[in-house]
Amino acid sequence: MTSFSVVICAYSDERWDELLAAVESVQTQSTPPVETIVVVDRNPALLDRARLLAHVTAVENRHTPGLGGARNSGLEVAQGSVVAFLDDDAVATKDWLEHFSRAYEDANVLGAGGSIEPVWASERPHWFPDEFGWVLGCTYRGLPDSPSPVRNLIGCNMSYRRRVLEELGGFRLGYGCDETDLCIRLGQRWPTSELRYVPEAKVFHRVTPERARWRHFRTRCVFEGGSKAVVSWLVGASDGLASERAYTMRTLPRGVAHGLRDATRGDFGGLARAGAILAGLTFTTGGYVMGKVAVREAAERRGWREVGGNTNGGR
Repeated sequence: MTSFSVVICAYSDERWDELLAAVESVQTQSTPPVETIVVVDRNPALLDRARLLAHVTAVENRHTPGLGGARNSGLEVAQGSVVAFLDDDAVATKDWLEHFSRAYEDANVLGAGGSIEPVWASERPHWFPDEFGWVLGCTYRGLPDSPSPVRNLIGCNMSYRRRVLEELGGFRLGYGCDETDLCIRLGQRWPTSELRYVPEAKVFHRVTPERARWRHFRTRCVFEGGSKAVVSWLVGASDGLASERAYTMRTLPRGVAHGLRDATRGDFGGLARAGAILAGLTFTTGGYVMGKVAVREAAERRGWREVGGNTNGGR
């Protein structure tokens, strides 16, 4: 029978109320977890507060600062057969783990993730395209509408069999595409296995006003491009960029066409969304090129050496 440990990584006192909501959403699941683990990154005061929460195991990040190290710290104390990860500013629906549990009835499924719906703290920008939901850590247009195999899961809402995480040595990047790197390594290690995307396993992810700005959009695209360069260097370009090629050749052109069609129907925000798609692709490509030029340095900036302990990344 599948048992769940849920790991929530936190670092900011300003997100205390969001952390409480995330913990409550886990502890009221229709399929209760065996434990809720809160990992606090470089914030002793927040760790002390988290240790006062009922039915919560609070630990510090014992590894490289960042999500990868925090997730590994949670993995080290987890007891469930499956470890699920939820962001500290996200809230899971009541049947979140129930949907994951059904996916794990298939022994071939080594990981399962769900959809992530943005909750805008301010008004959603008229120019923001659905195709770039990943900039916010959310689901984006182009993902399947029904349970389907995918190359990688999204960090805000994902789970894996604990033995798989342990055999892979956990996450080896501290920042940027750490879950993508892990998922690709998983697929390379067990090529007949499946990572399953289950849209019904939904969480709601808060989007702050700062994340709704053009500056964040641009910065995140550039950073993500650099992270893709690091991942393709670590795991090989064929696996590291397979999904990105399909996304660039299919999803983005359709998105531009969709925006232009909206504009012809009177929604002139469609022009802005089409433009944002083209700009986002340009920013991301630029970040990828810059990452490729100095890929080892880009990897080290993302915590590769400290988290992975592996200096044989290039292929």
